[in-house]
Amino acid sequence: MDQGLLARARQIIAVNLALKPEESLLVVADDITREVGKLFYDAAEAMGHDVQLIIMPEGKVAGQEPPAVVAVAMAAADVALCPTSKSITHTQARINAAAQGTRVVTMPGVTMDMLREGASCADYSQVEARTAAVSAMLTEASTARILKDGHEMVLSLAGRPGVASPGVYRTPGASGNFPSGEAYIAPVEDGAHGTMVVDGSMVGIGALTPGCPLTLTVEAGRLMSVEGGDNLGPYAERLQVLFAKPENGTIAELGIGTNEQAKLSGIILEDEKLYGTVHLAFGTNASFGGVTHADCHYDGIILKPTLYLDDTLVIQEGEFVA
Repeated sequence: MDQGLLARARQIIAVNLALKPEESLLVVADDITREVGKLFYDAAEAMGHDVQLIIMPEGKVAGQEPPAVVAVAMAAADVALCPTSKSITHTQARINAAAQGTRVVTMPGVTMDMLREGASCADYSQVEARTAAVSAMLTEASTARILKDGHEMVLSLAGRPGVASPGVYRTPGASGNFPSGEAYIAPVEDGAHGTMVVDGSMVGIGALTPGCPLTLTVEAGRLMSVEGGDNLGPYAERLQVLFAKPENGTIAELGIGTNEQAKLSGIILEDEKLYGTVHLAFGTNASFGGVTHADCHYDGIILKPTLYLDDTLVIQEGEFVA
């Protein structure tokens, strides 16, 4: 085993998970992420922690519920670390475990290389501070307006709380991603309209070819179409889940990346943390203040956007100004 990776895993367990000597750790991986799961298991065991490792089947889509036995085990642990190939962040299993006091840290799509550089290596005291500030701005705002390449998307945020995912989880029931660095919110489900280009990456497709963005059209909170992009043809089938039923294509999330070390890789776990980016998601959002339960949660990353919260300019072409 790579000793540098073991040291990084031990640091994540001690600092980002804040695992105490008396606490239990459950690691949930799947057939694709087995190696990452074993890394964290070995690191925790070497540190003397009570640790268990579960390998589950790979999920079919992001947001699919894990097997019932996994959900039960997550709720019984003090900390559940979930490096899985498909996201279980926005699942009822995660919600229930957090409600029982489990700190749930999800790592959808994580690779060993992502632990060596990029967002994993950020100064998390800085990430935590920036994320808290942006989350507060989201909570206070009633509307968001995104501008990019002549497109405009307006979203209602009225009455919805901003959520911080700072990559550090110390208190019972805290949950989020690692690596992390984003503030996000569940927009009002029927309160979004306009068009927007996704030019970074998209769940189901990965990194988009520069100059070949996808164009999203949204009416009354519903995704009406996804057009363009040289990647769309061969991967269009992977986006069909968004149109399989109304809730799958309902606006679910507005997110803002706050991690200066994050890199664009085609893996949404890190891409949506890119400093100064915005992402939109469709599908489930009942896990963070919305009302939609869907079959999926699909994110698309917008590079160098301009973002207004109410009348305040927060990001101008990818640079924070507020």
